[in-house]
This record gives sequence, C-alpha cells and structure tokens, in this order.
Amino acid sequence: MSKEIENHYILNRSGNEPFSSVLEKHVSRRGIMQGGLGVAAMTVLGGFGLTGCSNFGSDGEVPKGELPEKTALALAFESIAGSMTDAVVVPEGYTAQVLIPWGTPLNNMAPDWSADRSMTPEIQANSVGMHHDGMYYFPLNDADASSDFLLALNNEYIDQGALWAPQGGATNASSGVRPADEVRTEINAHGVTIVRVQKQPDGTWVHVPNSPYNRRFTSATPMELSGPVAGSRYVVTAYSTDGTKTRGTNNNCASGYTPWGTYLTCEENWPEVFVKDNDREADDNRLDIPTGRGRYGWETAAGDPSEVDGEFARFNATPSGATAADDYRNEPRTFGYIVEIDPYTNTRAVKRTALGRFRHEGCWPGKLVEGEPVVFYSGHDSRNEYIYKFVSDAVWDPADANRAGGNYDRLAIGAKYMDNGTLYVAKFNANGSGEWLPLTPSSRTPDGQTLAGALGLAAGDQAGIIIHTCDAADLMGATPMDRPEWGAVDPVSGEVYMTLTNNSKRTEEGTEPTYTNSGSEIDALGVGYATAPVNAPNPRANNEGGQVIRWREPSPDETTFEWEVFVFGAAASDPDNLSGLTELNQFASPDGLWYDERGDGQGILWIETDNGYDGVASYTNDQVLAVVPSSVSMNEGDAAVINASDQAQLKRFAVGPNGAEVTGIFATPDRTALFINIQHPGNWPADSGAITQPATNAASGDVRPRASTVVIQKADGGKIAV
Repeated sequence: MSKEIENHYILNRSGNEPFSSVLEKHVSRRGIMQGGLGVAAMTVLGGFGLTGCSNFGSDGEVPKGELPEKTALALAFESIAGSMTDAVVVPEGYTAQVLIPWGTPLNNMAPDWSADRSMTPEIQANSVGMHHDGMYYFPLNDADASSDFLLALNNEYIDQGALWAPQGGATNASSGVRPADEVRTEINAHGVTIVRVQKQPDGTWVHVPNSPYNRRFTSATPMELSGPVAGSRYVVTAYSTDGTKTRGTNNNCASGYTPWGTYLTCEENWPEVFVKDNDREADDNRLDIPTGRGRYGWETAAGDPSEVDGEFARFNATPSGATAADDYRNEPRTFGYIVEIDPYTNTRAVKRTALGRFRHEGCWPGKLVEGEPVVFYSGHDSRNEYIYKFVSDAVWDPADANRAGGNYDRLAIGAKYMDNGTLYVAKFNANGSGEWLPLTPSSRTPDGQTLAGALGLAAGDQAGIIIHTCDAADLMGATPMDRPEWGAVDPVSGEVYMTLTNNSKRTEEGTEPTYTNSGSEIDALGVGYATAPVNAPNPRANNEGGQVIRWREPSPDETTFEWEVFVFGAAASDPDNLSGLTELNQFASPDGLWYDERGDGQGILWIETDNGYDGVASYTNDQVLAVVPSSVSMNEGDAAVINASDQAQLKRFAVGPNGAEVTGIFATPDRTALFINIQHPGNWPADSGAITQPATNAASGDVRPRASTVVIQKADGGKIAV
C-alpha cells in the first residue's frame, strides 16, 4: 500500500494475540535446536542457515559420500549512500532508464504525450495508467525472453494534482458534484496496463506502440466472478442480477503470477471508492466501507445525463431499491479479490474469489512440486491483519506450464487450480512454530462452534465465509501482524519471506483496549479493538521500522510451519535497532520484496521501502536493498537472522527520487536488467515531456511528476548485482 493513500484508522478489531507479543516470546532458532526438538524439527529447519549445524567433520573434512557446501553467492557492488534528490541513484557502473511513464500512448487512439497534456476518458483508456506498482513480465518466446516481452503492471491510484494539472486541479475534489468525464478519466487511470517492451541494439528499452497485445484493464472494465462467491446472493447487483459479473478492478497494489502464464493483480484499498450510509452489514464495517463521500467522490456523478448503466451510481452501496437486483448494495462485495488476467489473449479478467476477500496486497505462488497442490500466499495490508494461504484441490501437472506466446485458454487452467481449494490463515506460536487454520464452514473455532455457525451463516456456506474472510480469521484465532505486505518465495527451498511494514497503532502493555462501532465485547461481528495493547513487554510496540519474516513448510499442503524474523528495519541510531543496521543499510517500512533465484539453490532477496519514519526519512529517500540469504545465519541470542555481524551482506542498491515510493520488481531471465517502479514522485522525471530518458537526471525546475518504470542495467551489460 502506498503511504499516500494509507488509511491510518484501519486495523484489525479482534483480540487475537498480536505478532508483537508472539515475537517477544519467541526464542532463537539456535536455542530451539539446542533444546532438542528432535530430528523432525531439524529437518524442517534445515534451510534456515543455522550456525554450528554444518555437515563438516571435526577435522574440517567433508564426510565420505557428501558434497562440500557451495560457495555462497556474493554481491559485487558497494552499498551506496542515502540520497535526497529529484533523481534515481544507482551504484557506480550502472545505468537507469525511464520506461513507460504515466500517459505513454499505447496506440494511435491516444496522442503523443506532452507536458501540458489535458487528459480525457478516451486518452487515458488508451495510455499507460497512473502510479505504477506491482508488475511482472511475460515472454513471447523463449529465445527472446530477456529482450522482448509483455510487461503487466498495476496502476494503483491517482494523483489528482498531476492528473488535472493543466486545469489547476480536479473539479469539486472534496465537495459537490464531480463532472462525469473527470470521473471517467480517473476511473481509467486506475487498474492494469499490458504493454509490449523491447530492448534495442544500443541497450535501451522502448515500448511497442500499437502492439495487438497492448491493452488496459480499468475500474470500469467488465470482469467475471468465479469460485465460491460467483452466482451467490452476496454479489447480485443491478448490473449482474445473477451475480456472475462486475465492472472494474481498483487500487491494485502488489501482484503475482501463475506457472501457467497469467498475471495476478490484487485489490487492496478498494473500499475507499465506495460509500454506504445505512443498512450496513458486518463486512462493511470490518473492511471499513466509508460513509458520506468516497475518496474521489465518483458516486456524486450519478444521475448525469450521460451516465450509462449505473456506471457512477454503483459506487454508492446504500440500498435504494426493493431488492439487491435493483441497486448496488452488493457492489463492494464484488471487490477485494485476486484478479487473474491472461496477458496474451483478449479475454476477460476473472476474479478468483476462493482466495479470500480482504485488502489483498499481493499473491505469490509457493514452491511448485509435480503431483502436489498449487499454493498461493497473500497478506492483508492493514495494521493487525493476517497472512493467508490458499491450497488448491488439484495437484500440479507440468503439462499446464506456460507456453510462451501461445494462444490457448490459460484461464481454464486457472479455474482448475484457483476455483477449488482451501483458504487458510496463519497462527504464529511463540516457540517458532506456526499453523495454518482452515477457513471452511465446518472448521471449529477455539470455543467449539463451527465457523459457519459463529458467523451466523448456513452450514456449508463457503461463499459467506469468503465474503466475511476477515471476521472468519478473527474467530479462528489467527495472529494479527504488523501490516503484511509483499511476499517472496525461494523456488528451491520453498522458504517464504514477507514484509511487515510497520504498526504505529499498537499500544503499550497495560493500556486498556477500546472498541469500535460502539461495541462492548470482541465477539460481536463487526466489533473489535480500536486500540490493542501488547500482551508482553515489547520494545517495538510502536513499530515504525517494520521487519521481514521468513517461514518454511514441510511441503506445500502442510498445515504447520516454522518461522523466524529475517531482518528488522530501523534507523542506525535507534535503541531498538535489533538487526544492527548502519548508515549504509538503514531502512524502515519494508514493502516490495522479490526472491531472485540465481541457480545452485542460491539467490538474492531484494527489499524495497515505502518509508514514513523520520529516523530514516531524514537521511534518505525510499530505496532498494539486496542480501544473499545463504550468506547470513542466526546465532544464539540474536533477535533476527540479520544481525550486527552481517552488515556487509545487506547492501543499499538504489535510491528513488524525492517524494517517491520504490515498488514493483523483477529481472529479465538472463539477469542483465532489473525493472523497478517509481510511484508518486514529487518532481521527476527530469524531462516531463519525454517518454524515455535517463532516470538519474534531476530536474532543473518544477515538472509535472509522472510515475514510471525504471530499467537498471550494468554499463558493461553484465548480470545485475554480481
């Protein structure tokens, strides 16, 4: 979630034991090993880099029949200093290029960009959307996979100041009726962009205008619903009286991909574009659907003579008709999902409801094993929310793997693996173990009720469980986390990493809880803690630095796991700098994350930040860091895997321009180009009229800011970071 649109009042209202309390009780992984959990536990923990557990004999010789340990992959760049300029900063010997900034025309239906371009619904619908976030690449053939591919990227939200700069800002931005065409333009600036990009002989990158693959999915694009919720009473609207369709995807933050070649875009801060003034349901309150006026006031354009099929009325979910088929009371229930897109074909996007309904940050596939279920992980990006896992009923068949550029029905394969399965929520135990709690109608809550019964649903109502995912997780006793954001999976070991960006709303031990919605107890649906105290002394109760956690499961469909903190964010001078960070790698609010597999079971973990903590923000803008996980390990007494002795291993690789979040990340298959996104820059790129330009140039005056993708490469054409 961008801090620019973060709702600081969103937090889980349940009373489940917070992660901060669990963390305080957590003993070191080495301590667990020495305590004698046994062979089974040692097997589970074997990939966590434990010191003192090598396979060398006492004389330093490798035991007969065993191979020597691999030499750890090493980062071959110097950590750069922090920066606070209107430019992207990269290590010496690297270049950084702007590619497809907001407003780049995708086809001839949009004119060439200019710094004073006035946007219209038609121009924006045929141009790259605003505020780039998560992204991924899709090759058109294997031979050119590193130089010619489809780039799918999220356009999370809008900056009305930049969007409407030529006219001095949005009309009636905070009160009054919004003009219909301004609303349509803003709707079209959200969503997803698919665009073909190519590397040129001189090493620069360009997009391919008028490619038949170029297309937009906006907050108005018709989409299908699938899975348990599709066709249920919960999603009947005036637009789709049978509950099988909806329009648009909104506030798409992080993303994911599938092994069969589709893009996953994730709906995060979607509730804020709706309003519902009365007849609210428990899920309206739990997910914080606003009253009064939506974030952009789109609902105020309802009734405009040009309105078609309730295109604006749908943003007001207040009941106005005799039944749900006569109004849009259920429109918000068609949002909050993982959306699957086939970037190769002109097919409708599908919302995969089986993976839960909440403020999805992203969706990442787990380790893929033939004959075992396909797994996806997702975090709910709000304070004191949860981490989820979906396990397919179908087991993986390698015949379903993506055939690059092929024209066939990938969404049918998606239905096979994503419409039927079990959704779980994570519970983290104080001893470093954890369990996945199933969210099914027959699951038993800690007090012995069926989950359906506890939610007031009919037996077998899985659609209702999905609609009320957050309340279901509360009732099952999941562990509230410090804003779960991006995940990343080591495809070899199966280890999963996830950023917990911050949590300033956790109160100190001994404070009294307060309740929301005039509630007096936590058991009522839609009622929870407005503030929640920690359960034990916790030096990071007011957690502004954030952290990255890591866990490992015995196999994809297992319901147990072992976890540890990988690294804590902090300013170098903070008293709770538990990972011993220095000026050259201090960071806060980890957000974006990607595991960059480099062969031989080794890889690089890339960490991006969206920081608002002054302790670090006063030194540097948001940044990209890198670490080789196999080069660090937890010692007895350490609070995290990365500690004071590991500072040479965690390096700052890039810094973004003033005002910007650094987000979205992947590298080409040959690892010669690293793609990142720069979101909500304050005064960048330097030339506000150019489509491509060096990202490292600083503007000489004020420019119209434009979010953009940035391509980082070595000047000599070598592999990134090594």
